[in-house]
Amino acid sequence: MNEHSPHVKLALATIDAYVRQNRVIDVPANVPEYLRTTRAGAFVSLKKDGELRGCIGTIEPIEDSVAEEIIANAISAATRDPRFLPVEKEELADLQCSVDVLAPAEPCEFCDLDPARYGVIVESGMRRGLLLPDLAGVDTVEEQVDIARRKAFINHNDPIKLYRFEVVRHR
Repeated sequence: MNEHSPHVKLALATIDAYVRQNRVIDVPANVPEYLRTTRAGAFVSLKKDGELRGCIGTIEPIEDSVAEEIIANAISAATRDPRFLPVEKEELADLQCSVDVLAPAEPCEFCDLDPARYGVIVESGMRRGLLLPDLAGVDTVEEQVDIARRKAFINHNDPIKLYRFEVVRHR
């Protein structure tokens, strides 16, 4: 089996400590320097048996470093995703994890999108929906924008602004 990236190792260690001991870990000393000094939005996605089990993230950085962003979002993905019950100890060994680190979003037009390369943010008034790039079953820009609209409860006829962003996905 391939060695997990430092991003995924941090997310899994965070989830393990939180689920088993209700403890928020500090950024470990062995985390690479760039994770301790860089700021970026990040999403932590959890799967179990190939099915989504939790996914929470930040579009823009809230924490002081990517490492702290991963810690906060890993806990949220495991325990606060409203679509799922919190992860239980018995599930920990069966979780697969990926961490997406987001580049800053840029305004775009529909024709500038590519669901394999770019994530999308759809905005209408105060509502914002986001969909990460390169997701199974999302093959067209229309599908990608429609799913992001639905996530934010944006009607099909509501005017929207579009933003795109790239990610580096760590598995």
